[in-house]
Amino acid sequence: MAWIWLAIAGGFEVVWAVLLKYTDGFSRLLPSLATIGAMAVSFYCMSRALQTIPIGTVYAVWTGIGAAGAAIWGMAVEGDPASAARILCLALILAGVAGLKLAG
Repeated sequence: MAWIWLAIAGGFEVVWAVLLKYTDGFSRLLPSLATIGAMAVSFYCMSRALQTIPIGTVYAVWTGIGAAGAAIWGMAVEGDPASAARILCLALILAGVAGLKLAG
């Protein structure tokens, strides 16, 4: 169950990272509230995962999911460059996350 909590936490990290762009420095109310809500859910789920999984693993997986997810969103939706080098680096991040799961 801890890994499910961690996956949900990582998913909400992607959500708040994407929403953060639309807050305009927290000057827009609805995107700001949505961002803070997603942050709260992400941290809550991460805290649940920390009850079982070591902190180093949780933090690495959480940030890996968030970084990869935000980068994929950027390439798929925001028009960020999708070069072969960027995609390879994302694959390496995801391989590291999978490795931490398998080694744990």
